[in-house]
Order: sequence, then structure tokens, then C-alpha cells
Amino acid sequence: MKFCKKYQEYMQAQEKKLPGVGFKKLKKILKRCRRDLQIQKGLEGVVDIPTCPHHCQVCDGTFFPSLLKEMSEIVGCFNERAQKLLDLHLSSGVRKYYIWFKGKLQGNHVALIQEGKDLVTYAMINATAIRKILKKYDKVHYSKQGQAFKSQAQSMHMEILQSPWLCELMAFHINLRESKAKKRKAPALFDGCSLTFNDGKPSLSCELFDSVKLDIDLTCSICLDTVFDPVSLTCGHIFCYMCACSAASVTIVDGLKIAKPKEKCPLCRAAGVYEGAVHLEELNILLSRSCHEYWEQRLQTERTERIRQAKEHWESQCRAFMGV
Repeated sequence: MKFCKKYQEYMQAQEKKLPGVGFKKLKKILKRCRRDLQIQKGLEGVVDIPTCPHHCQVCDGTFFPSLLKEMSEIVGCFNERAQKLLDLHLSSGVRKYYIWFKGKLQGNHVALIQEGKDLVTYAMINATAIRKILKKYDKVHYSKQGQAFKSQAQSMHMEILQSPWLCELMAFHINLRESKAKKRKAPALFDGCSLTFNDGKPSLSCELFDSVKLDIDLTCSICLDTVFDPVSLTCGHIFCYMCACSAASVTIVDGLKIAKPKEKCPLCRAAGVYEGAVHLEELNILLSRSCHEYWEQRLQTERTERIRQAKEHWESQCRAFMGV
């Protein structure tokens, strides 16, 4: 079965209508562009035109704006639903007991697991659709404009595989799978995600389709250790919270929210990526279970540093208040 048909069947099978890639519409645009190009060849009497015109009036006017709008809607929908689901799972205090009671009455725990699985599938199949349509664009135009557009979309944080909530959902499934295994219960959990170690370095992997496999490196590029108290910047790169604070020139007391817009990601050098940073709570739980000895050592080290920074912060606040 061709991917286009498989994708259409998947989207139509969803109970709620979700944003998706207009695969058929975009392919029609490319088909029209190819036909116009062939007509141009015939009129000009040219045997072969190696590249499409630099500014294609057919595609550039409709193809990229349409795809960009669809990508924005897909990422927005995915982030919103994933954040809501994980908030339910990680809730605490009175809210936790309220959700637990409500879930018991409505059988929501199984639904929570299924929704998480559906969201990961939704992200991966749409990532595949976007990759395939851009590959088709480059094939028709004999160009690399499709890949350039993908890079531009990544810089605008519209690439769904960059979403920190995808990483959180993957960790969420592994955590549930391990906790259920300990209790000797075996509901239909999602087996597509796994935590692997290569030379002691962890990474998250997810594979749903032959054409897409996602690997997320969990080594902080600043301290070169496994990420501790991980945080994802809006560009998609993951760091230890204290390392990210150091890179953003802020204290852990003040937090990343007050980082200046000019501060850049240490890896991709994108600016303004700290304000919308996301704490990866599910990933934190997963790594604390999987790297227990390392976690305890790092916890002791960071506790000392956090106390020192907090003490310096409040001392400076007191001096400012006293006018010293």
C-alpha cells in the first residue's frame, strides 16, 4: 500500500478530526508544476531543463505556505494534547486524588495509556508525511529547496520531532511499561519506545515505520554527562537544568524564564530559546530509575551547588534591601 493511501486511512480513522498534511492537495500542486514545466520545455524546444526555475510560480506561491500552515497546526495540536495528558499523569496533592477518583469511575487509566500511544503515532506518521512530500518536491524540481524549507521550519520550531513533549511521551510509556511489569500486570502498552545504552551513554529510541526512526541523545553537551534534571529548550536540544542556567547566564533561583532573548543555545546557536524551556519530568523519573547510582552521586553534588547559589542570591537580595 502506498504511503499516501495509508496516511489518508489513518487520518480518517481518528475519532476526532485532527490537523494533518494535505497530502493529496500538495501532490496535485507538484503534478501541476511538473505539467507546466513539460509544456515550457515543448514551447522553448529544449530537450532537457536540468532544474526548475529558481522561483517556481506554481509551487512557491501555494506549496510552502500551505505546508507551513499545516505543520504549525499539527505541532500546536500535538503539544497541547500531550501537555494535557502528562499534566494528568504527573499531578500531585489534592488534584492527584481527584483525578485518580475520577479515573477509577470512568476507566480513564487505560484511556490515558491509549491516548499517549496515539499521540506518538500521530507525531511519527505526520513526520513521515512531511519528509515524503518534501522529498517529492525536490525530485520534481531537481533541487534541495525542500530540505532548505525543512531546516527553516526547524529554526521556527515547527518540526514535530523537535517537540519536547514527544520526548516526554516516550519516557512516559517506558515508565508505565516498567511499573506495570513490576506489578505483573500486562495491559496493551506501547512497545515502540525504548531506553538504550551505548558505552554507558543513554538515548531514547522510537520506531513505528520503516522510514522513520527517532533517536534522542541524553548526554548533556555542556557537562558531557547524562542529563540530570533535564530541560528542553524550544529548539529541541536537551541539557541539565543547571547547565542550561549557566549557559543562559541566570541563577537556578531566578530560572530560565528571565534569560535575555539574546542568549543562544550552546549547540545550534539559536537565540531566544530559554523562555519557553520545558522541564522533562517523565524523563527525569526514567533516568533516576535507570541510572540510580549516578543519580545519587549527581544529586549530592548538585544539592551543594544549589544551596550555595541560593545562599548567594538571598544574601544579595538582603544587601539590596538594606541598601548596603
